[in-house]
Amino acid sequence: MSTFYDPSVSAATNISPAPRPRSLAGKVIGLYDNTKEQADIILEAVGAELKHRHGVKETLNFRGIHYSKPAPMETIEEMARKCDIVICAVGA
Repeated sequence: MSTFYDPSVSAATNISPAPRPRSLAGKVIGLYDNTKEQADIILEAVGAELKHRHGVKETLNFRGIHYSKPAPMETIEEMARKCDIVICAVGA
């Protein structure tokens, strides 16, 4: 279990990590680019390796509006509908 500290509130909350699949074979992986420099390049390389090494069925690319903004709810909902797993890159 991970512990997250939010400085905007007075008490910390324990949040359990999401369940992890035993295998990535046949999974659809979402790759979320937060628009920071080179995030797209990093995700492209990660996606290629996941297909090559782990048998990922497909990767879907998503891009944020600006790195200082959270992902739009529409994008989050689309990723949840279409992807088994989502990986976020933050760039350099």
